Amino acid sequence: MGPVTNEAAPRRERSVFDVQGSPAQPRVLVIGYGNPGRQDDGLGPAAAMQVEALGWPNVTAYDSYQLNIEDAMDVAEHDEVWFVDAARTGPSPFVVEALAPAASLEFTSHLVRPQAILAMAHQYYGGAPRAFLLAIRGYSFEFVEALTPQALDNLRLAAEMLEDRMRTIQASVAA
Repeated sequence: MGPVTNEAAPRRERSVFDVQGSPAQPRVLVIGYGNPGRQDDGLGPAAAMQVEALGWPNVTAYDSYQLNIEDAMDVAEHDEVWFVDAARTGPSPFVVEALAPAASLEFTSHLVRPQAILAMAHQYYGGAPRAFLLAIRGYSFEFVEALTPQALDNLRLAAEMLEDRMRTIQASVAA
């Protein structure tokens, strides 16, 4: 086995056209994370399930209890990534924040921030997708497997925003 280096992997180039000469469809990833057994902490997974149910081509959605360093590989293979989580504080119904890779890789086994995932995606796999954090406002985080009524309203509005974004992406390629 050769030496392990800390150099970035070469970026996998992707043509802006598919094999038929049509504009290539951007690949979008939605990662919803949180604990559905902790009431509104399940907003991220619930949003990912709603996006997945839409069945958009080139849109992948999955849920997880927490972000993991292994997510970096999936992130690197997409053009746009949405990290979706519950927010304990902040404005309702949600906040969208553009993300950039972290300047340094810091994480623990229980907390990996989206910015660290982006940094690993770039450093180890050559990926550099546009990335956003969608923080949906939650209100109660007790050991209950149900979203509060206010959180359900916020989820509906966040899911509508994501659906509009996917529709815009689809339309930009068709134009």
